[in-house]
Amino acid sequence: MSDEEFDDDYSANEREKQGDEGEEEKEPTEEEEEESLSPHLLTEEIMKEGLSLLCKTGNGLAHAYVKLEAKEKDLTDISLLQNYIHLRYVDLSENQLRDLSPLGSLIHLLWLKVDGNRLISARLPELPYLQIASFAHNRIKDTEGITHPRLGSLNLKGNEIQVISGLDPGKLTNLHTVELRGNKLETTTGLHLPKLKNLYLGLPVWCERSLTRYQATEFSLQAAMVTVNDITLLRITKRDKEWMLSACQQTPGPYAAMLCYAMIPDYVLLAWSGKVSYHSGRDKAALPRNLLQRLWEHMKESFLEMSLEDFRSIHIHVNRLFQ
Repeated sequence: MSDEEFDDDYSANEREKQGDEGEEEKEPTEEEEEESLSPHLLTEEIMKEGLSLLCKTGNGLAHAYVKLEAKEKDLTDISLLQNYIHLRYVDLSENQLRDLSPLGSLIHLLWLKVDGNRLISARLPELPYLQIASFAHNRIKDTEGITHPRLGSLNLKGNEIQVISGLDPGKLTNLHTVELRGNKLETTTGLHLPKLKNLYLGLPVWCERSLTRYQATEFSLQAAMVTVNDITLLRITKRDKEWMLSACQQTPGPYAAMLCYAMIPDYVLLAWSGKVSYHSGRDKAALPRNLLQRLWEHMKESFLEMSLEDFRSIHIHVNRLFQ
């Protein structure tokens, strides 16, 4: 190869590289992601692995398995469930589901969990005995199509809901607990449920409070007590922490407040109002040692370094929980 031919080839290669570098990679749209998903059907083999809890059927003359667990199977199609009408407990979490219509055949269903799928709606045919339903961490945009008359607990945490609509107080007469944290709500307009006792909402970024109608358990602080006794802490999942870090834009103070809120039982949080602080002070007791220890374990996992200002911010934001 002559020097001139080499120079020509080198120049052509350089132009091709520059052209490639100039092209920006585009994020796939939701439709493109959907098209890229390979279909994974619920099969008889998966059913055999996941079925359990043998019980009598309605007439008492036969038996059937009434519980199904089919988590993390990458399922996109659950049409086969239409043949399993005796199921009462179904867990289909962490799959790729967008269509739940086959569940309409499960007229004996009592308990449903479909967390971590690709659902854009919680709409289902009316299920007469459904009491607990969890649709957490999907892409649900509204609250339409939830009409199950015996439903008592509804979890819609970590979705994309902006407005509450379609929750008919005439049909949802037993709904006492609604979880809506981690959505995009700006108002509770449209939420008029006669039996509602526990409502969990996404409020200001630095803190999420539980709004309840039940009477908080009486909690007294003895005058000589400096630190509150250890309490039973609620578990925080990895997904919860990821969402909280994102919601507070990875800022230590707001993140610490959200961690505390997530670990403290609701009735304790309410009873502590105005009575405790991060450190004990005038007429206030300090937080339990086990809570502070767990808090700092979580903080160290997420922040390798923190400034003095960060520590001050943590104290301020945590104290706001109890004002």
